[in-house]
Amino acid sequence: MSVALGALSPASKCRPSLFSFPLTNGDASSDVQAHLSNILRSNGVNDFIFKRVASDYYDWPLESRRDALDAASVHHLCKSIVLVNTQAPANVIDCSDRNNSKYYVVVVQYTARFNAETVKNFLYGLNNGKISKKKFNLRLAPEETSIKLTGYEHNAVTCIGMQTDIPVILDEAIVNLNPDFFWLGGGEVDLKLGIRTSEFINFVKPFIVSCSGT
Repeated sequence: MSVALGALSPASKCRPSLFSFPLTNGDASSDVQAHLSNILRSNGVNDFIFKRVASDYYDWPLESRRDALDAASVHHLCKSIVLVNTQAPANVIDCSDRNNSKYYVVVVQYTARFNAETVKNFLYGLNNGKISKKKFNLRLAPEETSIKLTGYEHNAVTCIGMQTDIPVILDEAIVNLNPDFFWLGGGEVDLKLGIRTSEFINFVKPFIVSCSGT
């Protein structure tokens, strides 16, 4: 089951991140790399790199993007997407309960197809079946909601330094990659972040879920 767009008004009560930064406001973008690097290093992440890409990077085939980043394969190219649970109970309005959050950020490979049903089943099990499966319906959050919650525009979203502390789901397929180093957005459209998978997991502490297929 592929994720579809769903309408939702942006939430204002998600908990601010300890590392948030106004990344979409004018000259602040010139400081993004330094700011995110400081966050990573101060949290024990040492094996990472930022790379600038061309303005038409997203018009390129995955093979060309792989070569531009010197990635190990096209499967090492990943993206972060913000999901909203459109059927969450009325009292679930923010990200305060990571087991039953209104929003999640999912990191998935570009070569994979995200499967919302597997995440739905995971969250149902995570809550020990106490919440009906009907109360989990994950869809892509509207772009304006994603920007408000993360502080990043489309094609720039990363799990590091988000404006709000949104729980992260990492696709298990990324964990199984060899070598264990993957690429994702770096806070600006033309900035990409490569990071050691084990260090990413130790810092971000994502849920690891098999949530995609090819």
